Amino acid sequence: MTMASDPKIIPQTGLLSAEANQAAALAAYGGVLTVDLDAIIANWRRLEKTAVPAECAAVIKADAYGCGAEQVARALSKAGCKNFFVATIEEARTARAAVPEATIYVLSGYFQNTGEHYAKLNCRPVIGDLNELAEWDVFCRRTGWSGGAAIHIDTGMNRLGLTLAEAQAIIPRINAGDHGITLVMSHLASAEQLNSPANAKQLATFRGIASEFSGVPASLANSSGIFLGPHFQFDLVRPGAALYGVNPTPEADNPMQPVVDLKARIVQTRNVERGEAVGYGGTWTARRPTKLAIVAVGYADGYFRAAGSNDGTRGAEVIVAGKRCPVAGRISMDLIAIDITDLPPNAARRGHMATLLGEGITVDELAHHFGTIGYEVLTSLGRRYARVYKGGNVVEPLARPAPVAAAAEPPSPPPVEQPPGPPPLPG
Repeated sequence: MTMASDPKIIPQTGLLSAEANQAAALAAYGGVLTVDLDAIIANWRRLEKTAVPAECAAVIKADAYGCGAEQVARALSKAGCKNFFVATIEEARTARAAVPEATIYVLSGYFQNTGEHYAKLNCRPVIGDLNELAEWDVFCRRTGWSGGAAIHIDTGMNRLGLTLAEAQAIIPRINAGDHGITLVMSHLASAEQLNSPANAKQLATFRGIASEFSGVPASLANSSGIFLGPHFQFDLVRPGAALYGVNPTPEADNPMQPVVDLKARIVQTRNVERGEAVGYGGTWTARRPTKLAIVAVGYADGYFRAAGSNDGTRGAEVIVAGKRCPVAGRISMDLIAIDITDLPPNAARRGHMATLLGEGITVDELAHHFGTIGYEVLTSLGRRYARVYKGGNVVEPLARPAPVAAAAEPPSPPPVEQPPGPPPLPG
């Protein structure tokens, strides 16, 4: 083949093309994790359409569930998303760099001496404790900061949030106006269970208390909560896992598009005789002359040890040359063995890629073999993969009402002058 006819070589230069350079770079990694930003956008729009007229936010904590907070936030912002939720101030810092104009809420709340960070980043704490609220008040009164905050009320999760009595105690503050609260929210504990009585109980509790926060937008529904119906959607919904392909309706077919594709390199193929054991502990025994592919991924890469197999239990499957092949033996830190005996000769060779996630293997299927949930699968994917992003070029977003909690121009806190006395008790 001449240089001009080789697609890997740029004619008249002898230089490698961008595609060939990428392939050469990926060769340094044992695996490739591909994130489909177009699929994330499609999932967000599907959720947005389901929730209309409520505003649809995006939860991008834990590095957007392992998919890359910066890339995901930027793509969703272009698609029309105005509100984002993260877990920590450091995550807010990453998000703010990606989406300068968006509203960003920080779920971990407010601690003393963090106000300067919130002001600098123009982010809003989600406050779930009266001590937090008092400390937030001190900062706002001393600096004149008016960036806003959310109030989290516990309605049954018993994790974070004001009790109902504490929430009632601050109602006079809300009614007095100029309170700085931009959102009142709670969190569903059993939203993925369609018929759980806990859902109706939490809904009734939240509806009652949220109605007393006059003029403040309300938010209850997470990914699964969106599909519980309009009564759960209020003014703002907060999908997370569903954006990344995890099924928010496990009792029905998954309405979300798959987002993540994970491939790992075959580093060796080998033959073992009938009766020979494979892997640590020798828990899997070849029942016939067997051909194995050894793949460069393991539990250090987030492919859980629980997905292995033994002589009595079939483990996870991996797609090699378009066909599902079972894991053979235990998962090692860096390697897994795959039974490829049923493939045609030379269908799988050293250097070929095997698909661990994608091509029909879903996050939820892998979670089943891992003995966990899709959230943990995504957030456990290791950093030894080459990461590739595709898509993200969006067209006009879905036409919808104006957002209920859009970001304001970031005010600059003035220099601290004479500190005031202690703030009044809530209520």
